[in-house]
Amino acid sequence: MKKTMFDFFLSLIGFAFLFPILCLLSLILLFTIGTPILFKQKRPGLYGKSFNFYKFRTMTNRKDKNGNILPDEDRLTSFGEFLRKTSFDELPSLWNVFKGDMSIVGPRPLLMEYLPLYTREQARRHEVKPGITGWAQINGRNAISWKEKFELDVWYVNNQSFWLDFKIILLTIFKVLKQKDINQSNHATMSKFQGSK
Repeated sequence: MKKTMFDFFLSLIGFAFLFPILCLLSLILLFTIGTPILFKQKRPGLYGKSFNFYKFRTMTNRKDKNGNILPDEDRLTSFGEFLRKTSFDELPSLWNVFKGDMSIVGPRPLLMEYLPLYTREQARRHEVKPGITGWAQINGRNAISWKEKFELDVWYVNNQSFWLDFKIILLTIFKVLKQKDINQSNHATMSKFQGSK
């Protein structure tokens, strides 16, 4: 309950403080990418229950001559790349925190299609609410393997506390300022999880 209240008030403060930035980014996206300016997708939350996840769009919907969607690196816009480097694309997720779907700190919400691919141990990442930032994000983010990422997520589940969350928030600010570990090497986004066999 304490963490729920902490998340609620922190998201409320975040919205109030960041409102001018949210409006400015929305306007720029409107003129550079068009509508919709938000990326919306079903993601697994606590115990794997799905919710609508929100973030700013960073890619266009460009397709090749055969109507196939282009690779991520071809659809990522220059402004979208800026949003990712600064993590500003994550700001709309504060709405998910405010609603109670997410926490400020927790394992990142991934894709619904990954749920059947987890080992029993990896699936424990869903024993807590997903977060905007987490232990894996400050210890490598997208520059580490899926195996390492899930091990860090489960470590967080086993060791979560108010002080650990506070430490993660502070280290996240440091990481964002340094713009470290945003993408996998030679990839615009993290490659898809194929399962641990």
